Amino acid sequence: MHNMSDIIEQYIKQLFEEAQADVVEIQRANIAERFDCVPSQLNYVIKTRFTNEHGYEIESKRGGGGYIRITKIETKDHANYIKHLLSLIGTSLSQQQAYYIIDGLLENDLITEREAKMIAAVIDRETLKLDVAARDIIRANIMKRLLPVINYY
Repeated sequence: MHNMSDIIEQYIKQLFEEAQADVVEIQRANIAERFDCVPSQLNYVIKTRFTNEHGYEIESKRGGGGYIRITKIETKDHANYIKHLLSLIGTSLSQQQAYYIIDGLLENDLITEREAKMIAAVIDRETLKLDVAARDIIRANIMKRLLPVINYY
């Protein structure tokens, strides 16, 4: 049994497949009506599952003819996808942002489920028992060192 967020995510991914394109435009109201949910549920799915770290760019226009344009960043070229991820990581990285990166790597078959769990364990706040600022800096450094290694395999 899937929750509403999973169902909406799958629907949007299906739109990409059906369109056979890297860009999909959706209207908040239409999706909310289709799935009998509030528009904020759709916003939540977009903000958590179609992030830059997952390999998507979002453009949105509010108002009467408003839309959300989701562009899939080319992830089949693994080297460029890794470069894209590296460009997203600044001097610090939150645990949630790191989890999004791990999810994106997993979705794009760059790492296995086991590797994803190992990376998550290494960058977890329980592992990096420091103050938040230091923890986020170390997490960013770990991911910056790890991504190029993933690219070689």
